[in-house]
Amino acid sequence: MANLSQYGHLVHIQTIEELKLYELIPNVVWVFDIDKHGWWWGNPAAIDFWGLDSLQSLIDKDLSGDTQGARDRTLQTFELAVREGLTVDPWTTYPNGKPKTLLMMHRAVLLGPGKHRGIIAYINEQVNMGEQPENLLLMEAMRYTRVPATTFTLNGDPVVENPAATDAYNYIHNQPVSKDICPFVARFTDPAEGRACLERVKAGEEGRWDFIMQTLDGPRRHSLDIRRTRHPLNGDFLFLVVEYDFTELHEALEEVETARAKLHDIAMKDALTGVHSLHYMQEAATIELTHAAVHQQALSVMFIDLDGFKFINDNFSHSAGDEVLCEVARRLQAVIPEKDLLARIGGDEYVLLSHASTHEEATALAQRILDRVQEPVPVEGEQVRVTASIGIARFPDDGDDLESLLKAADAAMYRVKKGGKNGYERSA
Repeated sequence: MANLSQYGHLVHIQTIEELKLYELIPNVVWVFDIDKHGWWWGNPAAIDFWGLDSLQSLIDKDLSGDTQGARDRTLQTFELAVREGLTVDPWTTYPNGKPKTLLMMHRAVLLGPGKHRGIIAYINEQVNMGEQPENLLLMEAMRYTRVPATTFTLNGDPVVENPAATDAYNYIHNQPVSKDICPFVARFTDPAEGRACLERVKAGEEGRWDFIMQTLDGPRRHSLDIRRTRHPLNGDFLFLVVEYDFTELHEALEEVETARAKLHDIAMKDALTGVHSLHYMQEAATIELTHAAVHQQALSVMFIDLDGFKFINDNFSHSAGDEVLCEVARRLQAVIPEKDLLARIGGDEYVLLSHASTHEEATALAQRILDRVQEPVPVEGEQVRVTASIGIARFPDDGDDLESLLKAADAAMYRVKKGGKNGYERSA
């Protein structure tokens, strides 16, 4: 049973005796019990409308075959009437099995000693749609689809909505909303976006736009298909909003992008030290060398190989060796200019693409690297030292691509190794 405290303002009809005056009205009037989903009362015009012979036969009419969508539609009408006092919208009924589309008015009431939720239905005017089955099918489809659909005035006030829209946004009517926010705008997580969207519609725009809507289930990403239309009875301009929830799809795509970014990050960074990988260096160097060639600039490539690292691996744990490699990477990054590119290409070998454009600048940088690398490193309670042998190649003198430059720098580095290590040498 529903919480009746929210319906305290409704008229309570305790017995059918209170409805005697409605029997004198020539128009169709009936009272429907929401909680038992059946008729509670009807005037003679209503009994005749359904092709029945007595009030009791109307009350006893079997509605067990009604779909859940039909029940939801009736409850939606009740809730709308609770809020607005009176609803006016087209309904399709099936007296004698034949469809009739009627313009009906509804008022919300409470019925009987049990205070069941109910609606008084008045048939205001028959809409000439009974011979247009395709229109009836469209109306039925709109009611029962789980896609929220709402027709609004150009001021953003709802005219009619299907049960899916009611389910998504009914909470709005139970909370305080600023007077300058119309019901259409109140659905948006960002009211400014809602106002901007409404202005576009007022200006005559139609289209499909994506927004984050504040539904009963929380913020959801909806694609709003908005089309201008006109009221079928009075000709007023309206707009229809059909909302497609793509939250799950968006989240799935975000997960794919996140995974792709992680894979790219793995490919572009050395897993141990966090500096760039050889793969990254190869991609970045192509861009840097092309730019340098166009602007006739010189660059330097340094091949850095550690001296004495094998001793650490042989006499300490592998984790100690890993820590030395990480510490060397940190020291190299601290020494080199921010715009230079450092990569670990395997084992204890690093490559540096430097913007040092002269031999003097390159050798000065190489010396700073040597000085910093040879500082003691604490390893498992002891102080150890490693040094570096550095070979330097110059673009474009020693090669016009990374591969040729690396070969020249590698050859220069091996000459340092043979000459006693812990030094640098330029390519011959």
